[in-house]
Amino acid sequence: MTQLRLRIEGQSFRDPQNREVTLRGINVAGDAKYPKVPNLGSHDPEDFFNADNVSFVGRPFSLEHADAHFQRLRKWGYNAIRYIFTWEAIEHAGPGVYDEDWVDFTIQILCIAKRYQFYIFMDPHQDVWSRLSGGSGAPAWTFYAAGLNPRSFKNTEAALSHHTAESPADFPKMLWCTNYSRLACQTMFTLFWAGREFAPKAIIDNMNIQDFLQGHFIAACKHLAQRIHDAGGLEHDVVIGWESLNEPHRGLIGIHDISKVPQEQHLQLGTSPTAFQGMLLGAGRSCEVSTWRFGRLGPRKTGKKLIDPKSESTWLQSECIQYGWQRDPNWKLGTCLWAQHGVWDPTNNILLQKGYFSKIPRSHERLDYERFTNTYFLAHYRAYRDAIRSVCEGTIMFCQPPVMEVPPCIKGTPDDDPNMVHAVHFYDGLTLLRKHWSCLFNIDVIGVLRGRHALTALAVKLGEKSIRNGLRNQLAFIRDESLQNVGSHPLIFTEIGIPFDLDNKHAYATGDYRSQIKAMDANHFALEGSNANGFTLWAYVTENDHACGDQWNGEDFSIFSLDDLELPEKTTSSSTSSFYLTHSDGLITVKSTKANTYVENIVPLGYTSSDCDHSEEVITQRRGYRAAEAYLRPSPICVKGQLDSYGFDLKKCTFTMTMAAQATERHSPSEIYLPYFHFAKGNIAVMVSEGKWDIVEQEVNGLRIQCLLWWHDQGKVEIKVKGNHLSPKKLGIGC
Repeated sequence: MTQLRLRIEGQSFRDPQNREVTLRGINVAGDAKYPKVPNLGSHDPEDFFNADNVSFVGRPFSLEHADAHFQRLRKWGYNAIRYIFTWEAIEHAGPGVYDEDWVDFTIQILCIAKRYQFYIFMDPHQDVWSRLSGGSGAPAWTFYAAGLNPRSFKNTEAALSHHTAESPADFPKMLWCTNYSRLACQTMFTLFWAGREFAPKAIIDNMNIQDFLQGHFIAACKHLAQRIHDAGGLEHDVVIGWESLNEPHRGLIGIHDISKVPQEQHLQLGTSPTAFQGMLLGAGRSCEVSTWRFGRLGPRKTGKKLIDPKSESTWLQSECIQYGWQRDPNWKLGTCLWAQHGVWDPTNNILLQKGYFSKIPRSHERLDYERFTNTYFLAHYRAYRDAIRSVCEGTIMFCQPPVMEVPPCIKGTPDDDPNMVHAVHFYDGLTLLRKHWSCLFNIDVIGVLRGRHALTALAVKLGEKSIRNGLRNQLAFIRDESLQNVGSHPLIFTEIGIPFDLDNKHAYATGDYRSQIKAMDANHFALEGSNANGFTLWAYVTENDHACGDQWNGEDFSIFSLDDLELPEKTTSSSTSSFYLTHSDGLITVKSTKANTYVENIVPLGYTSSDCDHSEEVITQRRGYRAAEAYLRPSPICVKGQLDSYGFDLKKCTFTMTMAAQATERHSPSEIYLPYFHFAKGNIAVMVSEGKWDIVEQEVNGLRIQCLLWWHDQGKVEIKVKGNHLSPKKLGIGC
């Protein structure tokens, strides 16, 4: 085997020059959650249930525009990509029917990405199981295989979908998250992880539904891995690894009393049925359920609501013969699968076994989320890992256990794989759910989840400094918890980000992105202080706009939007500015409506003449840089030695870094990315504890990227780089 472009050594990534590499990455792209043909954002109900006849060719973006998107991301200093794809994209037409056109297209996109020297790891993405249950991920036929009818999810509230909402424009913010605790998603994940134990009657094609679902998912991912391997020149050179299933959820496993909402179910919004009420509703019975809304400090109960499915059942009434499978005759269609296993009696609607999912049937061990992670999740992860590694020997595995839960205890066990990364997600929950950045108070969510506070009130952080430090401390705690439980492995935050539609989209009307800048800067401050080995920001979405955000469930996380300006490549001291937009039919120059002493030009890569209106009025309405001042920041690329700490003070426009260094050679200096916006040529001050440095423009497939090269001796070394000073008022930093 040739020398790996990126390898793991203990807790670090290393390049062929033995330099420690920091992954500064982005999720590409959120568009991959929904098909290209038809182009169905989640707010579009058109032909929603015709889910077998779709195509994801063109996701995450077209071949025509791939160079432009990769150029933009590389220009912004990203060196890593978490490549989003779904199981549905591969196998939407039916079990074992692979979309080879999509696979071919994906390989072509990866070949283009290789030109820009990205480190890419593949992410089989899902949210609440599938598009048909309000999320993304699994093909529609998986519901039919499990005996469920997605067309009945709406009236039974087995899932709440943006597609089927009465008024998609009024679909409540983050409501899709509640689908994790509704019948469709709970059932699918329970069957996926533990169907053999909790649903032994669910036999299809002479195997339990667990083996049927997991087997097809793993085989589909392995097929993609095999095709990438066979293409040559991609494996290890650009595709460095594979992540496990995005945001795995336990389903019903470990719920001790399904007649109650579990104490650990912290997110409640809108109607909130218990698991048993979900089963009753799924069988067509009416139920009065609690209703909730999200307040200043979290969910609070607002009342009750009667849900009446009018005898409509969410369970499939007849077989879907087009898929060719054979269902065991003892698995009765039209009847709740859980009733068939004695959980409740459908003749009188009585709950018989409230603790059915609370113990491992074979051993009677008590189940909770932690034990789920260490049993069912790990069993699946091993099978997935071994399948991918059977094709891609030596590839890095990114193990992603359940979000915000205690990670698996694999340190010192056979699963303590030296070529593994711990992949975790973190979002500032209060900002995420309230769609508001507060510099007055926030909550230590991880501290609450881990029981670190005797009272919830003690978890409250007051004031901007305390909030920023609180976010940093939560990420540092996650890192320490990983070292304790998972072992000595790199840790990557493969999802972290902010919603841009804060305060009812105030910034879109005014161009005032100060709140977004504060929130984005606080998140990066936390990342830089966490001692993690990098991150992939959520997200890049090519079709984001102010009207529908990321085109998925009302989310609006993309750092790029068709309706916003991009930061300039370089700065100038001139008192006026012009915006230069390239189109396929030439160059258009439009004078800015407002003088900006920090802008020289704007080149929004990827636009064509058909993508935007050429009029001066439309172009100059694009006001605001979408908080790019905060996410476009300096970062270590690769350092000769072991990184100790680094960070960027946006107020002072100052980058600092310390490390335990090894002596550098001529061809292997330490490298730091310096964005032009904050570090204009001729306006950079560099202070080093020792050694020599140079600021150069490195060329990557025709792009010029500004970097600082530093040659130093062995020992503890420090560097400080000061750039353009922009006032806190201009940047929106400080309350």
